[in-house]
Amino acid sequence: MNLQKLKQWSRVLLRISLVGISLVALVVTIGWLSGLFEQKTKPGHSDRAVRRLAGEPTDIVHEIEKATIEEAIGTLKASSRTVVSTKIMATINAIAVNAGDEVSEGQVLIQLDDKEYQSRLDQAKRSLDAAVANREQAEKQFLRIEALSKQSVTSQSDFDEASRDVQVTIADESRAKQAVLELETMLSYTTIKAAKKGRIVDRSAEPGDVATPGVPILTLYDATSLRLEAPVMEQLAVKLRIGDKLTVLVDALGREYTATVDEIVPQADAPSRSFLVKASLPKSEDLYEGMFGRLLIPAGERRHLCLNTSAVINVGQLDFVDVVLPDGNIERRLIKIGQLGMPGRQEVLSGVDAGERVLIQHEGAADVR
Repeated sequence: MNLQKLKQWSRVLLRISLVGISLVALVVTIGWLSGLFEQKTKPGHSDRAVRRLAGEPTDIVHEIEKATIEEAIGTLKASSRTVVSTKIMATINAIAVNAGDEVSEGQVLIQLDDKEYQSRLDQAKRSLDAAVANREQAEKQFLRIEALSKQSVTSQSDFDEASRDVQVTIADESRAKQAVLELETMLSYTTIKAAKKGRIVDRSAEPGDVATPGVPILTLYDATSLRLEAPVMEQLAVKLRIGDKLTVLVDALGREYTATVDEIVPQADAPSRSFLVKASLPKSEDLYEGMFGRLLIPAGERRHLCLNTSAVINVGQLDFVDVVLPDGNIERRLIKIGQLGMPGRQEVLSGVDAGERVLIQHEGAADVR
C-alpha cells in the first residue's frame, strides 16, 4: 500500500517538474526574442557622415510667370443636321447614296415605288376631263335656255335649273383639278432629293423596305457647320465672348485648329457648375462628327517654380533633389513635380524654394534606387 502511494507521488512530482521546465524555457525564449541577452546601445546622439559640395555642378531654382491654359473636353457636332424621311408610305425602290458620301442640294437620294400614285393620278385626270366636259355641256345648255328665256318661250324654273347645273359642274371641275394637284404632289414625294448639301452619316433602310412617314431613312450634316461643344467651368465661361478665337486640339489627328466661339448657352449646369460653349471649326476633310476634342482656354498668368530636369532623382515613384545648403552641406529632399516647361526645365510644386541651389546629377543618377 505504501509502495502504491510512493508511485503516485512520483508521478505528481514528475508532472510538476515538467511544467516548471516548460515555464522556464518559455521565459528564456521570450527574453531572447525581446533582446534581453543582447548588448544595448547607450542613449545619446550619434553623428552620421554629412555630404558636402565638392565642386559638382549646380543650378538655381527659378520662379517664373507662365500663361495658364485650361482644357475643356468636348465633342464635334454639326449645327446643321438633317434627318431624311418620307411623307408617304411606299416601298423603297432605290437609295442612291451610302454613308460617307457627299451630296449637293437637289441631288436625288431615294426613289420610292410610284405605281399606285401614278395610277391614282391617271384616274384623277380622267375624272377632270369628264368634269370639264360636263361643265362645257352645262354652259351650252344654259346659253340655249337663256336665249329662250329672253323670248319668253321657257319658264323661269328651267332657267334657274340650267344656271344651277352650270354652278355644279364648275364646282365638280374645281374638285377634280384639286385632286389632280394633290396626287401630283404626292407623286413628287416618291422622289426624295437633298434639301441642302452635306455628308451622309447614317443609312437606316435598304431597297425593298417599306418607308413610313417620319421614320428616318438617311441622316446627313453640313461638314462646314462642325463645331466643338464643350462644358466650360463657369469662372472661365463668363469671360468668353461671341467671336473669341480659341484653339481646339483634336487628339485623333494630333492637330490644332483655330475655332470661333459662336454660341454660349445662357444657363449653367448645376451639378458641374459649367456652361456649354460651342466653337465653330473650319471645314476639313479629316474632321467628322462625334470626334473627341479639347478646347484650350487662356486662364491668365501664374507664378511657379522650375528647376533643371537633370537635378531630379527618381526613386521608384518618388522624386528627389539634392539641395545645397548655405553652409555647403547637401540635403536630399522629396519634391512634387508638375508639367514640363521649356526644354530642360521642370515645374516643381513643392519641396524647394526660389533661389535655392540644387545639385546637377551625373548621367545615370535618374536610376538611383
